[in-house]
Amino acid sequence: MIYVPVQASFFDQATLEVAKSLLGKLLVKETDRGVASGWIVETEAYIGPDDKAAHSFNNRRTKRTEVMFGPPGYVYTYVMHTHCLVNVVSGEVGHPEAVLIRAVEPYMGIELMYERREKAKTDRDLTSGPGKLTKALGIVKEDYGRPFFEHPLFIAEGKAVKSEEIAIGPRIGIENSGEAKHYPWRFFIKGNCFVSGARR
Repeated sequence: MIYVPVQASFFDQATLEVAKSLLGKLLVKETDRGVASGWIVETEAYIGPDDKAAHSFNNRRTKRTEVMFGPPGYVYTYVMHTHCLVNVVSGEVGHPEAVLIRAVEPYMGIELMYERREKAKTDRDLTSGPGKLTKALGIVKEDYGRPFFEHPLFIAEGKAVKSEEIAIGPRIGIENSGEAKHYPWRFFIKGNCFVSGARR
């Protein structure tokens, strides 16, 4: 089956809605080595400039955060602890917000994913975390600024996810962000074993 990118208008939603709407969508990366993709099963919303956990908190505008000040639907990549993480820029122009893609369920190119993630022993090990999924899919820091509604890195329509299938909780790994660490802005598909931190 051939998957095509969503329309740019898909990203014209409030950030929390984008974070929920991304669940079930297909994240696709095309490279010279082949195509790899996965169903998005976990996201986190970051709503700057009032969100102390956001890179754009207090309207912090740097070379790294610049893309967040532009239109929604673009790729925001950054490196943390040697791992590349991928985010979807959201919010209106001039109001820097984003949604982190935390986990995907492998779909296409699983053999290629194992080649990239040599230490992975099971399919779950491939993409059950934000740093794992980027390496498995071949998403790199240089993808920064690409539109998510065009090849080679894009989001396509996927599986329908009902509201009752979505679990909500606090975000992960932001202990030093004051009250922001308690905001219920993490969304994930209930019972999906590829969600980061899910029981094996």
